Amino acid sequence: MPGPLQGVRVLDLTEFIFGPYATQVLGDLGADVIKVENPGGDRQRHGSKHAKNSDMGATFMTLNRNKRSVTLDLKTEAGCAKLAALVPTANVFIHNVRADAMAKLGFSYDAVARLNPHIVYVHCVGYGSEGPYAGRQAFDDLVQAASGASDLLPRVDGQEGMRLLPSYVADKVSSMHALWATLAALYHQKATGEGQFVEVPMFESFTSFMMAEHLYGETFVPPVSHVGHTPALANDRRPLKCKDGFICIQPVSRAASAKFMELGGIPNAYESERFLAAPKGSRVGVYYAMQREAAMAHGVEEWLKLGEEHRIPIMRANALDGVLDDPHLKAVGFFVEREHPSEGKWRAMKPPVKFSKTPATIRLDPPRPGQDNEDFE
Repeated sequence: MPGPLQGVRVLDLTEFIFGPYATQVLGDLGADVIKVENPGGDRQRHGSKHAKNSDMGATFMTLNRNKRSVTLDLKTEAGCAKLAALVPTANVFIHNVRADAMAKLGFSYDAVARLNPHIVYVHCVGYGSEGPYAGRQAFDDLVQAASGASDLLPRVDGQEGMRLLPSYVADKVSSMHALWATLAALYHQKATGEGQFVEVPMFESFTSFMMAEHLYGETFVPPVSHVGHTPALANDRRPLKCKDGFICIQPVSRAASAKFMELGGIPNAYESERFLAAPKGSRVGVYYAMQREAAMAHGVEEWLKLGEEHRIPIMRANALDGVLDDPHLKAVGFFVEREHPSEGKWRAMKPPVKFSKTPATIRLDPPRPGQDNEDFE
């Protein structure tokens, strides 16, 4: 069965992570994604020793399946002419090149719309064009810093010095904003035949995501309290060590929390002298200390079983390498081993969303640079 975006063609001039992550999902959903690269290829292909071939880096592999690759030198008239010839065949034109640089190449929105008035033109930018940061370079680290995300870990552990979250989370979150923006514009295109310009600013996209809970007291004017969601920033909000590993719990009620501690050998925790004798301001610390003690009563599998029996939200806490062996992910076939024409066996993660009529699928392995040039001569 075809994906929901079968028949949609995307000209993808994005590289790195912000952009390619979005266009990969469009490809998973059935779109014909033509990855347009310069002769040197997407810079995410290179610079990694964690690869079998120098132009097929690990992160590139995880972000560029379900795409065809065409290499065009847009600094030449011939390269620009080939791209211009593709524009009328496409529904979407998406890039993360600076606006002035793309205009010099002859592919501003106005220029592309003249070639195809129905085009959805998506520009993935660092900062919105109406603000003083417009046109500045933006990468994940810079946007994490500007959005306040680098202030989160110090608020949790009390260690001095801002620190970045150990994931390219701003790139990936902003890519998901680019994805839904593209889908919304495609819906409008299908309903009306109209194309449009869509700007997806990374700074604003990630800040809206990150501040959803952390705006907190500043949600109201005047503010009723501070910024920073207190429960989310609790130092003790972390997995608990148990007999043979780690678990994470999130009791939805006081009764569920009390039951967890009872199952861990601490009955009537909230009525215990230990809890009641503590000053009110320090009872939270006593509560978490009892949780840590209770967790040590059982192993991971036993806690999972007890959680299911007593309706207490409990889950195993996997180390990164443990995720590969998680029994649920194995059962649903999340990690898929495929045979790449040049890279041999590789591990893909299947599209996580299920459709009953139009499934998302992996149809194409990540392309070598320009491997599909002949299809567009």
